[in-house]
This record gives sequence, structure tokens and C-alpha cells, in this order.
Amino acid sequence: MTYLIDRRLQGKNKSAINRERFLRRYKSQIKDAVGRAIKGRSITDIENGEKVSIPVKDVNEPNFGHAHGGVWETINPGNKEYQKGDQFNRPKGGGGSGRGKAGNSDQQSEDDFIFELSREEFMNYFFEDLELPNMVKTQLTATTEFKNQRAGYNMSGTPSNIHVLRSLRGALGRRIAVGGSSRKAVLEAENELVALLEEGTPLDHPRVVELKRLIHHLHTKLLAIPFIDPFDLRYSNRIKVPKPMTQAVMFCIMDVSGSMDESRKDTAKRFFILLYLFLKRAYDKIEVVFIRHHTAASEVDEEEFFHSRESGGTVVSSALHLLTKVIGERYGSGEWNSYVAQASDGDNWDNDSVLCKQLLINTIMPAVQYYTYVEITDGPPQNLWEQYAEVSDHHPNFAMQKIVTPADIYPVFRELFKKQAK
Repeated sequence: MTYLIDRRLQGKNKSAINRERFLRRYKSQIKDAVGRAIKGRSITDIENGEKVSIPVKDVNEPNFGHAHGGVWETINPGNKEYQKGDQFNRPKGGGGSGRGKAGNSDQQSEDDFIFELSREEFMNYFFEDLELPNMVKTQLTATTEFKNQRAGYNMSGTPSNIHVLRSLRGALGRRIAVGGSSRKAVLEAENELVALLEEGTPLDHPRVVELKRLIHHLHTKLLAIPFIDPFDLRYSNRIKVPKPMTQAVMFCIMDVSGSMDESRKDTAKRFFILLYLFLKRAYDKIEVVFIRHHTAASEVDEEEFFHSRESGGTVVSSALHLLTKVIGERYGSGEWNSYVAQASDGDNWDNDSVLCKQLLINTIMPAVQYYTYVEITDGPPQNLWEQYAEVSDHHPNFAMQKIVTPADIYPVFRELFKKQAK
């Protein structure tokens, strides 16, 4: 017989098993809540958890009871207002969640059930409708990489880590320290012996004999000092430290003309979030720049980027001109790795699409690490797509794909950033 023991750490008064059962039972309500949270969240804040609210009526437990069965007629005393078959309106008020008008004192309502999703749970639900494999989920939530770094010396270690120079230096210092007094005594005895012999003192004189014996004893004592001792050995010490990352800037370019509706903007936002999470794995510091355009382009904050409404035509080259200006003024020092993600429905003026191609080939692509273009449309490729298709012939770090539904986001993302064959 096999026994499975759950040894996962659980917080006080919490049960991981009951939590998993709860998440499975109310999966659809949680997915709806996560979808609402994504629309109101910042791109750079997407990795945190989320408080989820579920209506109480959706978490009621089913129960069994005894029914009367058959047909029953009930007569209540004191009924002077209604007759059999009369219809009347439902009382106003109540409804739960604090919505509607205030009810009478005898009416009761309940608030929504609120609980908090962890960071990993939130990311799992966020990627679920993008058909993200579990293995890739783990990679996207991976911790910071570490590298080995020298950190002084240890008195113990493996022979392969012995630091020869440091060990010999320590041995020399030990020999000097241990034999210092003996060398001083030898020098004094030898000087005294030389002085006695110069004065004509016989060799059999007791003092001369004693000095010769002392000098021999001290030399023997100095020779007994080992050249190197196990105490002198020093081993290189290495510790793991967070791997220093270079800094990157992520440019988000989006068409906000009248043809880009809210669903397309939401799809673009999910793609930008996925790119941000991907870059976070490689870079410690990331700055995000938002550029929106219709007939004119402007750099805005995230709130205005995703939620401001615009109408009119589309001139994509205005955004590329602004991108070139921002890179040159703020990120052209060579200390930044630049990544650009552009989302559009593909609609653009014919003459402007040719200009966009020339800007990409001659100016933008040499200044960035990678440029991705996604066309969010369920129709045939537009004129901008046809011109962009020629850019990849000149620059291999340019990629483009088409997105039809939100479920296409991750497959498209994986195709854009797949490892290149060496």
C-alpha cells in the first residue's frame, strides 16, 4: 500500500488542500476576476498577487432538504389585501454587494466574498487562456541568476582551491615570527664570539666553548622550523552573489486611431505584458516608454496609453520618428539594450508605409537589439505588413506576426522569441 504525505508548508489556520479545492471549484469566477484585474493593472505591476471578489450567491454550498410534494393550499389569517391569483412586485432594496437602494431594516444583504491570489496563482490564471505550457510558466517566474565570486580565503577547502602564493606568504611570515628571537640571539652570540677571538682568547676558554654550543643549538632550532605547515595553507573562498544585469528599455508603440477598438487594445496590452515578463528574466533594471499615435505621435504614461480614446486616420511614421528621437536623446549612450514592440491593425497611408520601411532599415534597426511587430486583425494583411516584410531581409533582429484572437498571443510570442539555430 502506498501512502502520500503532504508536507507542504502551510500558514497559520490555512489549508493548502482546501485552497486548491476552492480554486478548482470557482475557476470560472476567478478567471473573470483576473481578467478584470488585468485591464486595471500596470504592466510593471503584473507580477504581484491580486484580491479577487466573488459574489456570495456563487459560493453557496448545495444542500438537500425534504420537499412537501404534491399540491398544497395555505390559508394565512389576517389577509385582507390579496386574493388568490393576484400578482405583486418584488420588494425594493437588497441584492448584495451594496448595490441598489437601501432596503428596510428587516431586509438582509451580503457582501461579496473576497480573498487574495498569490503571485504564482495570479500568473497561472493570467497565462491560462494564452495556452502557456507549465514549463514556460516556471521559467517566467524564475528567480534571479547567481554567479560565483571570490570572497577572501578559508583555512579549509579542497586541494584544487589552494592559493599557492597566499599560502607561501603566510608560511614566510610564520617562519619570521617564530624564529625572530632565535635569530637575534644567534647574531648577538656570533658578534660576542668574534670579539673574544679578536682579543686573543683561547679556543678552549669556557666562554668561547659556551658561545659555540649556544650558536649550534640556535641554528639547530631554526632549521627545525618547517618550511610550510598545514596551518599556513589558505584556500580560495567563493560565494554566490546575484548576477549583475545590464539595463534595458522597452518601447511600446500602439496605434490608437479609430480602427483600434478596446478588444484590440486589450490584446496588445497582454502582448506587452508578456514581453515585459520575458525581459525581466534577463535584466535587473527595465524602463518602459509608451508611444501612441494616430496622425501624430506622443509619449504618454501608461494610463493614457491604454485608456485614452482617439479617432481619425493613421500615420505610423510619426511614431517611428518619435522613437528615433527618444533613443538618440536618452538611450543612445550604448549602456541600454533597446527592445521595441509595435502593435497595430495594419491600417496606414500607402505612401507612409514606404517611409516606415526606410526608417526601420536605415535608422532604427541598427540602434535596437530586437524589434517585434504584431498585426491585430482577422482580415488579410494590410499595406504596412507588406512593407514591413521587406525589413527582415536586411535585419535578422526584426520579427513580425499576426494575432487574430487572444489565444494566439502566446504562440505568436513564442514564435517571435524562439531560440535561433546556431
